[in-house]
Amino acid sequence: MYSPKYSISNTILKNIGVVEASREVIENAPLVPSFEKQFQTEARTKTVHHGTHIEGNDLTLVQTRKIMEGGQVYGKPRDIQEVINYRNAMDLLDDLAFKRGEYSKEMLLDIHRCTVEKIVSDDKVGVLRNTQVVIKEEGTGNVILKPPPFIEIPYLIDDFLSWLTSNNAKEIHPVLRSGITHYTLVAIHPFVEGNGRAVRAFTQLILMKEGYNIKKLFSLEEHFDNDLGAYYDALFKVDEQAPNIADRDLTPWLEYFTQTVAVELSKVKEKVRKLSLDTRMKTKFGEQITLSDRQMRLMEYISDQTSAPMSDLKNVIDMVSEDTILRDLTDLIKKGIIKKEGSTKATRYVIQGK
Repeated sequence: MYSPKYSISNTILKNIGVVEASREVIENAPLVPSFEKQFQTEARTKTVHHGTHIEGNDLTLVQTRKIMEGGQVYGKPRDIQEVINYRNAMDLLDDLAFKRGEYSKEMLLDIHRCTVEKIVSDDKVGVLRNTQVVIKEEGTGNVILKPPPFIEIPYLIDDFLSWLTSNNAKEIHPVLRSGITHYTLVAIHPFVEGNGRAVRAFTQLILMKEGYNIKKLFSLEEHFDNDLGAYYDALFKVDEQAPNIADRDLTPWLEYFTQTVAVELSKVKEKVRKLSLDTRMKTKFGEQITLSDRQMRLMEYISDQTSAPMSDLKNVIDMVSEDTILRDLTDLIKKGIIKKEGSTKATRYVIQGK
């Protein structure tokens, strides 16, 4: 059975520590924005845009967003279809994440089918490759990677999935297991076309099924696309070690991958921290409290300043009347989140318990 080689370096340990700390803050934030769905939609849009842009798609983020909202854009038909396909693949992941049972070859084939529908010939859609392929460097045409012979692909996939669903693999941290999956499937290169998108989606599926796609608020694809050189270099550092995948040490790649997850979750943590209150507040209320966009911004300002008078708060949000701000503050007082201190003219708003 396939058994990936890697070491738990200090870098990996540090990254996993950051992931766990960020996850704890995000999952237990006492206040959540009523526009959390908006954050999720934006993260998904970025995943679809950057996930296709990595492969050479020319559509912009704005165009991608419009397509995902059902609108029409001007662009190459193939580029438009790739975005539609990857959006459909993300929808499929939502279904697969809640599906009981082990990871399977059928899941991988279904994901591939979504990503390449209508852009490759039908005989290559959701089918393991039956031809030899090589990866060439753009510009020079030099062969930089020669994936395993096609005759080995079914066995390599079955062997990998046997490991992934084994008890030994289940003892490995989900982020590491996700990273191992990403590298191994990229190296196997199971399809003629659409490998990158299918593999990254399958990688995301593992994070989703095992509780590490935290609230769907981040996009690994955006991180990869923003520094493609580092992404490919991390993969190549492992590729060049040995002809056989099983003989390669995945540590360099896992250091990069875990750092990517750590960085993206840290960003979400900071966003949540700014939009949230002291974690003691959750203990007080027993559950997360949803606030409006305006209330979140008011709370962020009060928290940063320790206290704030109405004269300051009415300037925090543009184009909103003082009466509207007062209603938001009154609601926060009723919920026991803030309180008023001082006399009428010197009234200041402070966070309860501070």
